[in-house]
Amino acid sequence: MAAATTTENTGKSSTTSTSAPTSSTSAAPAAPSVSAAPAVQSVQRKRLPAGRPREWYENHNRRLKAMRLAIALLDSGVYRPASAPNRRIRSTAARIGVHRPSNTTCRMVRDLIR
Repeated sequence: MAAATTTENTGKSSTTSTSAPTSSTSAAPAAPSVSAAPAVQSVQRKRLPAGRPREWYENHNRRLKAMRLAIALLDSGVYRPASAPNRRIRSTAARIGVHRPSNTTCRMVRDLIR
């Protein structure tokens, strides 16, 4: 099947072809990911208390991120802090959709794995 098209700006025509997908070009069904765990109902979130110093909020959020990363590492088979260098922790963060952790957060993750 071929179709001729004309662009409005240049007046040139180009021919494009459209073909039906064959068995070699059709997409194969995607395999489930390694960490495809059953959906877990999330905990109802509460507002953080007001009036605390900024450092408290930063440490709180850092601890939450470290816990998420530690759980993801444990689920992927990393059970010892020695086998969790910063590179592995950061690649896990990218895999689960968390912003790149700092060196301090990586250290907290290893502490949680202990």
